[in-house]
Amino acid sequence: MSDLLQKLSWDDLRIVGAIGENGSLVAAAQALGVNHSTLTRRLGIVEKALGTPLFDRHRSGYVPTVAGTDILALASRVELDISGVTRRVSGRSQGLKGDLRITTSDALLLDFLTPIIGDFQRQHPGIRVEVIVSNKPLNLARGESDIALRATIAPPENLVGRKLATVAWAIYGRRIDFVGSTPARDALFRMRWAGYGKGVSRLMAYAFVNEHVCAERIAYRSDSVTAVASAVAAGIGIGILPCMHADLLPSLVRVSPVVTEVYDELWILTHPDIRKSERVTAFMTHCSRVIGEQIDFLEGRASNGQGYVGE
Repeated sequence: MSDLLQKLSWDDLRIVGAIGENGSLVAAAQALGVNHSTLTRRLGIVEKALGTPLFDRHRSGYVPTVAGTDILALASRVELDISGVTRRVSGRSQGLKGDLRITTSDALLLDFLTPIIGDFQRQHPGIRVEVIVSNKPLNLARGESDIALRATIAPPENLVGRKLATVAWAIYGRRIDFVGSTPARDALFRMRWAGYGKGVSRLMAYAFVNEHVCAERIAYRSDSVTAVASAVAAGIGIGILPCMHADLLPSLVRVSPVVTEVYDELWILTHPDIRKSERVTAFMTHCSRVIGEQIDFLEGRASNGQGYVGE
């Protein structure tokens, strides 16, 4: 190992890791922000120092050799160690100031997180917040985010946090199309629908629509809850939406009771390395308190006046 450490630096490991993750020199160079020719030269130097090729070059991309697989595993371990130490040191030194990165979905950001952040920053003006909107889970272990606010029934086992609520879902349509009464549930399934794309196939709503509505009646699909809600509001079709989002839209109305077989759990999560960071703890505590005050709304028992028209 000592000979290997003399031949490799952290920068070398980053280069090998980027090539392995992206599968090509061009994509790896873009990810690292370096020139393609520079990356080619640096990889050649590393392979010469180790005395073995780390990648097989194919038209389809760069495929790790056996040696390359070992170096990629080492690069991953070193990256996690560096990220963990950096987060712990930063968390202890900055206290209630510095940067806080949060990842969440578009619907959660619009409906809840933005006013929560505003209130939090009024109390802690020294904390700068960056929000990363993504339906895909970021790698908190690699420092891509500090906190995740997610609607999921399967939070990652390597993260810590708490469940804040069970998120209720119901079928919605345009208010102007449903005045006074609604069709029976079976009749709803024969209408035009806005549904979900494969990018969010983990959602119970994705399976629900595909199981109950024939493909020809699904006129629109998206991997964004807010996009599906917009499609329903535009009259493209009815759709199943989280009550916490759709009940806030005056143009929409529930056309079914809460659909008990479709739900999410709302979690706030962080990595164990930074759970004792003052700013992380402060935000998670604040967020948990504010959302706890809205539990009936999140779980579909209070609809802000936009209730089920069949009641």
